[in-house]
Amino acid sequence: MIGYYVHHQGQGHCSRAAAVAAHIGSDVVALTSASLDDPAFAEVVRLDRDDADAHPVDVDVHGLLHWAPRHDAGLRNRMARLAAFVAERRPKAVVVDVSVEVTLFLRLLGVPVVVTAMPGDRDDPPHQLAYRAADAILAPWPEDLYRPAWLEEHRHKTTFTGGISRFDGRPPVSHPSFAADLLVLTGAGGDQRSPHPASRLAEDLPDLNVVTLGPAFGTWVDDPWPFLCSSRLTVISAGQGSVADAATAGRPAVVIPEDRPFAEQRTTAATLARAELALVASTWPTPERWRAIVDSIGDRAPEWDRWHTHGAAERAAWAVESVAHR
Repeated sequence: MIGYYVHHQGQGHCSRAAAVAAHIGSDVVALTSASLDDPAFAEVVRLDRDDADAHPVDVDVHGLLHWAPRHDAGLRNRMARLAAFVAERRPKAVVVDVSVEVTLFLRLLGVPVVVTAMPGDRDDPPHQLAYRAADAILAPWPEDLYRPAWLEEHRHKTTFTGGISRFDGRPPVSHPSFAADLLVLTGAGGDQRSPHPASRLAEDLPDLNVVTLGPAFGTWVDDPWPFLCSSRLTVISAGQGSVADAATAGRPAVVIPEDRPFAEQRTTAATLARAELALVASTWPTPERWRAIVDSIGDRAPEWDRWHTHGAAERAAWAVESVAHR
């Protein structure tokens, strides 16, 4: 049996974990505070949240870690649950996507750990400590397009899988009922309190068919695949899941990175811009600019195969099983 720790921020970690778990040849147990229910997992172990305290104290342990608030009941309970899981179930390995503290804690319990790396500025001591402790590292992007210097020390145990999408291997589904000139997709992460700038886009561009999907608009759909395949142009953030899904669909995209810790999304956006796989905008375009972007779309599809989404989840699963079977 293999454990899979899934971070609770947004839905991208959950989707990626389920895609990888579906290709692992033994039972996979999810360990998470997120709302996760997927047949790829034999079981889901619910963990307490560790961020409920409005006034956390000494969260980074004087720069040694990222998040370990002192006297936090949620943190204490979740770590105790992880320890009980290891003692009772004896997993062959655990994938951590993502947490420095969970990586170190599990390794201290004697469990082989596979860590999922994230793009951005990860040369800080906590990240490097976790990468050194890991038995293997999954880098869910193409090595030829992004090979950060901070990962060089650990390259011998890193598998560059390509972008991992839950839609890999699914046939395209294009239909007029899902078509849009502009499809704007937002994820579950980030700040949902402020009105999204796309909320006025249909009003500003009345002659274009604008479809908005996501929590920011109150229009969440569990399966956006037909919309992705049918859109003339897709607008996404630079989250790894969003980019991998757009790459799998193979449609033209505008990528607008959101502010995230360690410059995660801005780094991914810069990689896409260098490779000319998508149009990257640092700020939300004006209505006039949106019209010019839509008018400039030609018939040539982007070279999204360079993001290596096909088979990415299988490559990740192979790396996990290699650690578990040592």
